[in-house]
Amino acid sequence: MFRLPSGWQEISSAEFLRRIAGFSRALDGLGVKTGDRVGVFAPNCPEWHVADFAVTGLGAVVVPIYFRESIERMCYILKDSGVKAVFVAGADQAHAVALLRPNLPDLQHIIVARNALHADPHSAGAIVLPEGEALDYEALVAGAGASEVESYRGRAAQLRPEQLATLIYTSGTTGEPKGVMLSHRNLSSNATNAITPDFRPADIGLSFLPLSHVYERQLAYMYFFTGMTVAYVERMEDVQQALLEVRPHLVAAVPRFFEKIFAGLIQRGRKLTGLKRWLFDWGMLVAAEAAPWKSSGRPASLGLRLKWAVADRLIYSKIRAAMGGRIRSFIAGGGPLSKELAEFFWGVDIRVYQGYGLTETSPIVCTNTPAQNRMGTSGKLIPNVEVRIAEDGEIEVRGPCVMMGYYNKPEATREALGPDGWLRTGDIGVLDKDGYLTITDRKKDLIKTAGGKFVAPQPIENLLKSCPYILNAVVVGDRRKFVSALIVPNFAAVETAAREAGVKFTSPSELLTHPWTRELIEHEVTRLTLGLAQYEKIKRFALLDRDFTFDDGQLTYTLKLRRRVIEERHKDVIEQLYADAGHIS
Repeated sequence: MFRLPSGWQEISSAEFLRRIAGFSRALDGLGVKTGDRVGVFAPNCPEWHVADFAVTGLGAVVVPIYFRESIERMCYILKDSGVKAVFVAGADQAHAVALLRPNLPDLQHIIVARNALHADPHSAGAIVLPEGEALDYEALVAGAGASEVESYRGRAAQLRPEQLATLIYTSGTTGEPKGVMLSHRNLSSNATNAITPDFRPADIGLSFLPLSHVYERQLAYMYFFTGMTVAYVERMEDVQQALLEVRPHLVAAVPRFFEKIFAGLIQRGRKLTGLKRWLFDWGMLVAAEAAPWKSSGRPASLGLRLKWAVADRLIYSKIRAAMGGRIRSFIAGGGPLSKELAEFFWGVDIRVYQGYGLTETSPIVCTNTPAQNRMGTSGKLIPNVEVRIAEDGEIEVRGPCVMMGYYNKPEATREALGPDGWLRTGDIGVLDKDGYLTITDRKKDLIKTAGGKFVAPQPIENLLKSCPYILNAVVVGDRRKFVSALIVPNFAAVETAAREAGVKFTSPSELLTHPWTRELIEHEVTRLTLGLAQYEKIKRFALLDRDFTFDDGQLTYTLKLRRRVIEERHKDVIEQLYADAGHIS
């Protein structure tokens, strides 16, 4: 399914396969052979997967590129991988390829899906490549029929499991991005091993995370393999409307998605008054009490069940209705989800199953499922995957999902992948006696204080972001005497709380610098970090005037923090936090 201005349109499986076969035939006619690289540069849309299956079915290699990628990184990826052809959907993407065309000597063909974004193909800017330089995708797939489908099936059946299927470039939170080589065995084994009975043929899965990332791509494979319908959302801004219109059953998301939903809900609740405000606050308390019962089936008293039923009728059912009302499972990945946040969603009967993986593992290593779920963990290992914890706490993984290596980077491959097949993930974690894996942090993100203590920033940041007045937070302090934080306030929530306290602000800048705001945030930071060790507690913090975004380079396209970029961007602010700090320990 995909959305036109007139509404949602459906494509049958037969038509989808016809387009794939037609495009694969066309690529073959253009001289694309086994092992050739083909870039796929598009937002989430049916054409993305048409290109994906057409290329891999031919034995060629897909090089996905995030549809909002910077020119510099895109140039690096296309040049490093040596793409022979690029599939483009959308005028902005075509324009970006046009800018880079002179710098890509290996690039022979550019195929443009003129109506992939459903614009008038004759409108200004719809096609920005010179005539003759861009091939029309619609014309290439036209006319394909039963013979092309049979030919495609025959070619695909000859592929070997060990063949390279895709080159996925890491988001590069630090350093130069690396091309992760994944084989057909890597991808197919991971999809089949990770599928659970929760994937049902009659279901709809919503696809809005970037398909250029292996997480959403693999989930989409699982949707296809089980006969589900996939609903594509091209823009993140349209997700809320799509939830209401499509009413999906399964949705994959990252922690930031859940954090924003929670912050928005709390913000609306804070604006209520009188009885409605009392009911909202009471409902949040009941949700917290009910979380263990809802998430793991622990016994619940009759009193709790009755309270929850009332709260569900008055509050929780409306929260679920705002998400379409049919979601059976949210699949959370791309980073650890805080236990507090997971408890809230489970408490209101929104089931969030946390998992863990990385590009180098295709990506799923472990996941919680309806049959086995433990909040605060990333779940149990999927079949045929092994995990061990190294002496320094690093998670190591072995199995058919582990990558072939990094493209053209033998040293980096040797550093990550041992001769015995164990992959060093760079993540720190714990595997408990029941087989549940808990991720603590990234090894490279650990902060070592001047006193030699190691601090994992992510759990602290997750604690801070559980506060309705805090939109985002980054813990800093490597090689310093103590840790501090850069905090982005939730301006709307702070303003509402200030109004209730009789405090008025004339501008956002006044809100940011007002002593009342600082006192509010300081109180929350102290409250939330009360249970931490002394060396983990936030001694100082700075309030920032805007959130981190992908466009300003401070987030990856899966919304992870680029810590080094953030620290460099705000180095003056950080230095101020540690000015005259000699007396603090």
